[in-house]
Amino acid sequence: MQPASAATQALRQDLRLYETAPARDGAPFWAIQDPVLNRFYRIGWLEYECLLRWPGDPAQIAADIASTTPLAVDVAQVEEFARFLEQHQLLMASGAALQRMVQKAREPGWRDWRWWLHHYLFIRVPLVRPERFLVRLARALDPLFSMPALLALLLASLLGMVLVARQWDSFAHSVMDILTPSGITGFLIALVVSKTLHELGHALVATRLGVRVAHMGVALLVMWPMLYTDTGESWRLRSNRQRLAISVAGVGVEMGLAGLATLAWALLDDGSLRQAALYLATTGWVLSVALNVSPFMRFDGYFILSDLLDFPNLHERAGAHAKTWLRRQVLGVGDAYPEHLPPRARRALVVFALVTWCYRAVVFLGIAWAVYAFFFKALGIFLMLVELTWFLAKPVWSELKVWRERWREVRRPRRSGLLALLLLAGGLLLFPWRFDVTAGGVAHAQRQQFVFAPLPTQLAELHPAGRVEAGAVLARFESPDLAAREQLAQASVDALERRLAGLLEISGGREKALATEQRLQEQLAELRAVREEAGRLRITAEFGGQWRDVDWLRRPGTWVGVKVPLGVLTDTDGWLVDAYVGEREVHRIASGAQASFLPEGGLRALNAEVIAVDSTRVRRLAHPMLDSRHGGGFSTLADDQQGTAPSEALYRVRLRLHEAPPQGKELRGQARIEGGARSLVWDGLRSALAVLVRESGF
Repeated sequence: MQPASAATQALRQDLRLYETAPARDGAPFWAIQDPVLNRFYRIGWLEYECLLRWPGDPAQIAADIASTTPLAVDVAQVEEFARFLEQHQLLMASGAALQRMVQKAREPGWRDWRWWLHHYLFIRVPLVRPERFLVRLARALDPLFSMPALLALLLASLLGMVLVARQWDSFAHSVMDILTPSGITGFLIALVVSKTLHELGHALVATRLGVRVAHMGVALLVMWPMLYTDTGESWRLRSNRQRLAISVAGVGVEMGLAGLATLAWALLDDGSLRQAALYLATTGWVLSVALNVSPFMRFDGYFILSDLLDFPNLHERAGAHAKTWLRRQVLGVGDAYPEHLPPRARRALVVFALVTWCYRAVVFLGIAWAVYAFFFKALGIFLMLVELTWFLAKPVWSELKVWRERWREVRRPRRSGLLALLLLAGGLLLFPWRFDVTAGGVAHAQRQQFVFAPLPTQLAELHPAGRVEAGAVLARFESPDLAAREQLAQASVDALERRLAGLLEISGGREKALATEQRLQEQLAELRAVREEAGRLRITAEFGGQWRDVDWLRRPGTWVGVKVPLGVLTDTDGWLVDAYVGEREVHRIASGAQASFLPEGGLRALNAEVIAVDSTRVRRLAHPMLDSRHGGGFSTLADDQQGTAPSEALYRVRLRLHEAPPQGKELRGQARIEGGARSLVWDGLRSALAVLVRESGF
């Protein structure tokens, strides 16, 4: 249908027109409501004047507006508005348009697999029409919408945060318990409660402001259920502050619930109620800040920002400005911007659009991984490819097609420059660059002697901390039981020796002498074993070094167990670093490569050299301080008996430090190792091929 004929078609009789809040510059605005789809379309003064004269010839409409109002209008603007009305089916359908609508109504819709392919990311399922219930609930909760109630909520939340800060270690430890199966179940229940109240917050504020909540239901975000509330009629409000109140209500209720739950956790004793308060607190604080407040997706943060700026369709308008800016900057074409804005506002929109694109790229990549990980492999791979193609590759390809079609408009010098820049970028990606490999590790002395009691015994002597020489006594123990056993064995030996001498002097005592000799050998063996055991009660230094970490609470005469460390002797002349590198990077490290080690919290890195690279993955971390449960950078399997088996494939790389750490003790830190040269393109292709090979088995 031609645009000119669209202007001659009558408007639908069921449409409604509302005057809304004016713009910041005072320009009037109206909203067209489509009651069938419950959608609102914001229009300005020019479009309003067109509606007053609709239908008619575009030229006559433009001439009448220009003669009776101060607006400067041409025929093209009227025709563009006619196309807008036709595109959104706001005109009385006739002819070809009616046939298209009938054909679309006959489509199978959700019963067709192609519909699910295009809509699986986000599906809305209306469940209830809560208008009457919300009116009664709003009257019952009217006292909560007062200033005293708001101040009491703020003070309670502030008090809760102060009390939690005073017992932060206990709170952080409790948060880690959420990662258990029962904790995850409780977290999901808290999520349902929190999000239900979140949506009720939107609905109640909208109801109090006279906005009808058409329906509430469940939205499936990549098959993940989320509650939603239809507050589209808020565009009928003439106050931006009222629309902002509806947008903020959900986050406000959720954070208020989190504040009260925080206070409850701080005041309650350990138990199920306190754990439930913890779930509600973490759900509200974390998800409200991480998800709802973000303006880069169409969640509450986006609508809050749009209402604050009074800038509807922020994403679409910012994206249009950013596309035009890219074409002007890259291709050098003189495209006009979609709408006239001050330069500062236009730059802000372009920056916002670029950040939004990057943010959404990360989110869509995360969703692609999620659909792959949570569905069975065949469906997961298919949905991941759909996600990457439809939401990432397709928009980029569509814009590149526009660039290709307009390539002839680009001036020859700029063409040459763009081609040269493209070739340079390709060369840089193909060129093998040297990239360092970073890995977590622990610096320790090359030789260490840990001192423990050989058996539960009594401490007799403990060498004070400091420098010791080889052979010095580090610790000496006393065991009354061993002393008694030694005395008993010695007495038995003496008695048997005297008896044996007497038997040999009498006649006929040879046979008895043989039995006595056998018993004597047994007692001598017992005596030697007891003396060897007693020799272990004296621990000497195996080498000269620094004797440190001495437990000064262990005084002579105290009893110690075999698992109680009494100190460690370190050889200060040689220091090593045990660094752990992932499977993808270990092949780039060779013996003799230069490296450095930066201790945790240190300001200067220590020079080092690679002396060994393990060829097999480690089964367990040799240093517990590298475990993420102790502040390290490596996660371990929870069901491992040792508790230190890494959850990913790690290989140990041993470094020799050229100098000792200033602290002179075992330290955790980051190692930076010189890696072999690699091409970014080749490395990416090899990684992708490895993933395909690994995931090809079903």
